[in-house]
Amino acid sequence: MSTTPWHASDDLAARYADGSLPESDAWSLEKHLEQCGACAARVSAAVRQSPAAGPVLAEIRKAVLKETMVTKTVTRDAREAGPVAAHEAHPAFPHSPASAPSLSPASLSPASVSPAPLRTSPVRSSSRTRPWSSFAVRALWAAGPAVRGAWLPALLLVVLGALALSHGAAADLSRPLLLALAPVVPVAGVALSYGVHADPLHEIAAATPSGGLRLMLTRTAAVLAVSLPLLTLAGLLLPASGTPGAGAWLLPGLALTLASLALAGWVGCRAATAVTGGGWLCAVLVPVLTASGGPALPELAEQLDRCLTGPLAQGAWGAAALLCAALLAARRSAYDHMEKQ
Repeated sequence: MSTTPWHASDDLAARYADGSLPESDAWSLEKHLEQCGACAARVSAAVRQSPAAGPVLAEIRKAVLKETMVTKTVTRDAREAGPVAAHEAHPAFPHSPASAPSLSPASLSPASVSPAPLRTSPVRSSSRTRPWSSFAVRALWAAGPAVRGAWLPALLLVVLGALALSHGAAADLSRPLLLALAPVVPVAGVALSYGVHADPLHEIAAATPSGGLRLMLTRTAAVLAVSLPLLTLAGLLLPASGTPGAGAWLLPGLALTLASLALAGWVGCRAATAVTGGGWLCAVLVPVLTASGGPALPELAEQLDRCLTGPLAQGAWGAAALLCAALLAARRSAYDHMEKQ
């Protein structure tokens, strides 16, 4: 009886039989069939009914049955001839029936009789790793590139730099700068955690059942799990100075991250993150840099207030996040072969 929470549908079995199922889904289905007898029977029936595989399986079955009948005949004749012939009919290394040795009276002499060596099969280890430890190892392996390399030191540098500014002469500038950079930090983490440039084993990992969108989401979750608490805590420790709250960037950061993932299905991960991260920085910093006269800090605070504060702004960011999540779900098959070369 299967202990897995899902089962293969007739459409999935038919697509597997005709070869139109994506490689990662086919691997996942084959892994599921090892534990689910009902799905194995459904897929087997679909393969037998397939126009391409049905005749091939019929020929294989015919050949196997013919080989079995020949083997049974040789074994029966060998048993009737004597123990030596029976041993020759089943040697330590199998051979085809056509090459079976012929029986001769000399081979039946008592002097030629020798005991057959005993063959032992290797004992399979019954020890299994605990489920929680196996899950922890897989999670750390999948999320590894997301928490190593240049991105994590850069995140710590942003946090420590903001805290250092808060204790210096530019104390009022620390939170606006942090809120301006915080939404693009997870986006940069996604760019540096997925792809051939980030993981030496990316091609192998992308070809497994856990590759594609699932692997990208796993590493994105690792990036968010590290960056969100650190940046929010740093924002709480900085002086307010009339800028939006420390958590006002969370929805924009999530929306920009999901937008990068959705856009990556068309242009790739690095190009998508460059577009979304660069677009946010341009929207926030260009009006401040092009403002005529006056200090830049009030202009930056006002621009952040327009982009982050209020139900209208937060509602727009939430709607954008939901829209990008819907695009990800609708185009999930586009990520099966992304950046595999």
